[in-house]
Amino acid sequence: MVEDVFVMAKERILPEPHRYAVCSPDDMPIKEFYKGVFEEVFVFYHPFIKPVTINYELFKPDTYPTRNDIRDNCEKVTWNQFFDISGIESNKKVDRGLRTLISGLKEKYQDQHSALLIEKTCREKMLGIPTEGAFPEFIMNDVLSAIKTIGHEWIWLGDEFCTERKLEYIDDLIEDNNILDYRAKNLFTHDNRILITTHWDSHFSLLCSDKNTVEQFVQLTELEGFYCNDKTEIYWSVINDC
Repeated sequence: MVEDVFVMAKERILPEPHRYAVCSPDDMPIKEFYKGVFEEVFVFYHPFIKPVTINYELFKPDTYPTRNDIRDNCEKVTWNQFFDISGIESNKKVDRGLRTLISGLKEKYQDQHSALLIEKTCREKMLGIPTEGAFPEFIMNDVLSAIKTIGHEWIWLGDEFCTERKLEYIDDLIEDNNILDYRAKNLFTHDNRILITTHWDSHFSLLCSDKNTVEQFVQLTELEGFYCNDKTEIYWSVINDC
């Protein structure tokens, strides 16, 4: 009789990610995660999208425009501008409403009223809803140009956990925004001093660096958002004191 012989496969456990290259997890304060790596973190909102020279009807899953098409044929509508046209009075309500629309919140945290207002306003004003889980179609060229301004020509582009990353020439990313597709979650400089990262289920991104650099970027690019405090988490709109 021949005995069955088998070898148990060893469980493979990924190493901890490099904090200079990935987004903060959603179960702890953002600045706590980056402590010792980045001094300052700025949350910047992904704008709403106003078609100008392309048809609003294209903004459907089967015909959704490319990033370059949006960049070249649409205008951004900031959250502050959206407050005025929608009647929603706070960034937290916009964030909760957007998360509710994509079923990104447990029922007890959902804001159906804000979600309906966002949906109604976008339909009536013919606006595209902000991108979630990917870098915004607008803004990124300004951010990349600012990175060039302080002396960088190359930047690393990585997936969600940065298990795959590629060194990109910044001018190439500026010319072809389609490279920053849904798989691109993290951009960080070769010296690990600047990180731009986006959370997979959120309508905003994070700019991380030292205090002076972040403040310089916010001024150069007119980013819309807020500075994290010590309690700010990814789900800041549903957590008190964030």
